Amino acid sequence: MQSNRLEGKTALITGATSNIGRAIALAYGAEGARVVVSGRDATRGAEVAAASGGTFIAADLDGSPQASEALATAATDALGGRIDILVNSAATYPSSADVVIDEAWFDRMFAVNVKAPHFLIEAVAPRMAEHGGGAIINLGSWVARLGVPSPVYTGTKGAVEAMTRAYSALYGPSGVRVNGISPGVIQEPGNPSAVMMRGTPAADLGTPEAIAPAAVYLASDESAFVHGIVLDVDGGRTGVAVIAA
Repeated sequence: MQSNRLEGKTALITGATSNIGRAIALAYGAEGARVVVSGRDATRGAEVAAASGGTFIAADLDGSPQASEALATAATDALGGRIDILVNSAATYPSSADVVIDEAWFDRMFAVNVKAPHFLIEAVAPRMAEHGGGAIINLGSWVARLGVPSPVYTGTKGAVEAMTRAYSALYGPSGVRVNGISPGVIQEPGNPSAVMMRGTPAADLGTPEAIAPAAVYLASDESAFVHGIVLDVDGGRTGVAVIAA
């Protein structure tokens, strides 16, 4: 049900052409925000932009300051001169366990998953502060706190969650709230199995739509006193063990 919790706010969402980013873009649009949908796939981006009432801006966030700054500038222009909400959802990871994580893959994952959001925050947060404040939401992952045999991807998400707290300390005094969301195992292409959710209260995969309400909350005025958290929306994956009778 639409409640206009984000009425009058503007939002830039990276990785918004699919999965969690897409669900957040649709939820923000439904709550009254003006949305910039960002990603690499123009066809999917146009679909999400149309469904959210927003604008699609193509961007390949390769980790360079130039790419992040260019997106920040283009989104600011498209949103009428200000960005109130930034969601860093774009990320990359191997599509198969058989992929060899050589130096090129290592560098790519840290570039896209860590450097790109860093430089985007550095481009957006000072402008938010000049306009009186804003909200930044970084997407972490349950793997950052529960050891799985994927050390490089896990390392990138651990870095994002740690930097979220550091960014909060840096920009919070200027009125920019920085928080994170740690999704559990989510239904998406290439992840069809619920095996990793066995022994949890949810006992099944989550959906992108299950993550979006947390992003609405952290972007809204309801979370005005919330700074530097990483909110687990993971079906109990990292915090609860269900013991079978």
